[in-house]
Amino acid sequence: MTPATLHPSPGATALGAVPHPAHRLGNALRAIKVFAEAAFGVLVLGEYGQEAGVRRR
Repeated sequence: MTPATLHPSPGATALGAVPHPAHRLGNALRAIKVFAEAAFGVLVLGEYGQEAGVRRR
């Protein structure tokens, strides 16, 4: 194996110097989607307790 040297690039980090605006609409829609999936799983499919969040294919 050959050694690799990593050089940080400006602006390539997740925590950059420029503040990133929050995606409020996207976050709200994602929360609604998760809630709807959970409600559907409990009410229609009867999932609860330890089965919650387990996806069967």
